[in-house]
Amino acid sequence: MTVEADRRTLLGMITGVPLLFGGPPAARAQPTTAEDRYGSNTELYADPNLVEGVDYARRYRRHAIRDDSEPDAGPVPKTVVIAAHGGGIEGGTSELCLGIAGYHPASLEPWPAAGPVHDYWMFEGVRDDDNGELHVTSTHCDDPVALSWCGGALNAVSLHGCTPAAIDEPPGSEAVLVGGAADQPNPMKRSLLERLRAAGFDARDAAGYPELGGRSAQNIVNRTLLRMGGQLELSTPLRRSMFGTYSSSRRKHTTTAVFWRFTAAVREAIMAVEAGQPG
Repeated sequence: MTVEADRRTLLGMITGVPLLFGGPPAARAQPTTAEDRYGSNTELYADPNLVEGVDYARRYRRHAIRDDSEPDAGPVPKTVVIAAHGGGIEGGTSELCLGIAGYHPASLEPWPAAGPVHDYWMFEGVRDDDNGELHVTSTHCDDPVALSWCGGALNAVSLHGCTPAAIDEPPGSEAVLVGGAADQPNPMKRSLLERLRAAGFDARDAAGYPELGGRSAQNIVNRTLLRMGGQLELSTPLRRSMFGTYSSSRRKHTTTAVFWRFTAAVREAIMAVEAGQPG
């Protein structure tokens, strides 16, 4: 899918000259959090004890885009969908990332066939167990593809998983927290809340949950041209309800109506935001 946007109009939307002409903010070396073994993706990739394809995987897709235009007009990617803790790290987020990007998680064919598709990036734990050791918090994400995809797009939507206990809810709670940058109006966050609630989901403003709010400017979801994005934290029971069999090998083959209702609502939210942007 080729996306065209008028650069002069776009420049009027984007604030921060250093971001425009210097690329996304440079990732700084970060100390590990109390929960994380690795302080960044770079540190994880450098660990000689880890093998890509055995311990972890990276999957991504960028759609064909061409710029043969004069300087004042040209293509600008609008939205990227990311799962920084995919595979067995936060189960179900890889499948959701693909579904929201417009691809069936099993066949990787466009789905729905005539719908829009979006760029995506995923970091996945692919071990049989102990995938939680591969978790790198989103504010420390410095994968070069993730930085490039987000840094060159207007919008980003990220998928995460949390336990009900993390949001002070009983074990069976099926909720989704909607967060993202909060230092300026955030159309993506607002649109996600509206569409998910309209689709019947218990969607909550993550502003009430500081640890899961996705507000930091260093969060990969906010490292876009507009310096904001939408972060979705889905409780484990909600993610489990989206698959007939909740295992790494079977999730992609057993998506339920709940899965498709959720991905459709997020895709509608993205479309609503993009409709108000140049292109």
